[in-house]
Amino acid sequence: MGMFEKLIFYLQYPFVRNALIVGVLIALCSSLLGITLVLKRYSFIGDGLSHVAFGAVAVATVMGFANTSILVMPVTILVAVFLLKSSRKRKIKGDAIVAVFSVGAMAIGYLLMNVFSSSANISADVCSTLFGSTAILTLSRTEVLVCILASIVVVFVFILYYHKIFAITFDEEFFKAIGVKTERYNLLLAVIIAVIIVIGMNLVGSLLISALVVFPALSAMRIVENFKGVVLLSAVISVCCAFAGLIFSILYSTPVGSTIVLVNIILFLLSLVVGRLRKV
Repeated sequence: MGMFEKLIFYLQYPFVRNALIVGVLIALCSSLLGITLVLKRYSFIGDGLSHVAFGAVAVATVMGFANTSILVMPVTILVAVFLLKSSRKRKIKGDAIVAVFSVGAMAIGYLLMNVFSSSANISADVCSTLFGSTAILTLSRTEVLVCILASIVVVFVFILYYHKIFAITFDEEFFKAIGVKTERYNLLLAVIIAVIIVIGMNLVGSLLISALVVFPALSAMRIVENFKGVVLLSAVISVCCAFAGLIFSILYSTPVGSTIVLVNIILFLLSLVVGRLRKV
């Protein structure tokens, strides 16, 4: 069976189509906020939140939650708000707070999964949560619908508050001085980031989700120099990388999350070359 025939064969299965839909939507949402996080130097917060989400998943699993998002989503949102606020205070070093939450959540989560988990294969459960594994291929209909709705909300909010997000990205102090309530939009930004982290864990896992936020933004910034262009190109790059990574993973049985991140790395390296050629 050729590669094209094999792909057509796999696409007949609903779980494969669901994985592609969810993967593309998560990649799109991640890319939209990635620009702001990179330019504001908040990309480390995404990595810290992913580790917090892992700890929350472990707690939810131990407590027997049928749907772990019931606990994971609010916990991640609360920590996102706290981290974004603390990173702005000079008395508390933002990177130190992120490190505390990141390492602490990972350690506590892994400890709980080992001590209280009833699963016979703890290593597989941990690997699946950290790296995504085959979670994206085992999504229920409800999970797919939740992801679609969450993605629509994220895209809608980003478009609706595009100019405000642009403002707090480039000159927050100026817009605060002229009366714009920047704290409100920073809070909105924190909530959206947390939502993306939680829904993205099914695609690439908690350790790799920050790659979906950072790499497309960095790649686009090497090629385009205006904000709107970077946002659009970042979205295109992210969606294409996710789609290509998923297809390759399905065809050749490679780890989904790692494959998508590898494709993003390749595109980033290509963007460096393109960026240098443009300056010549």
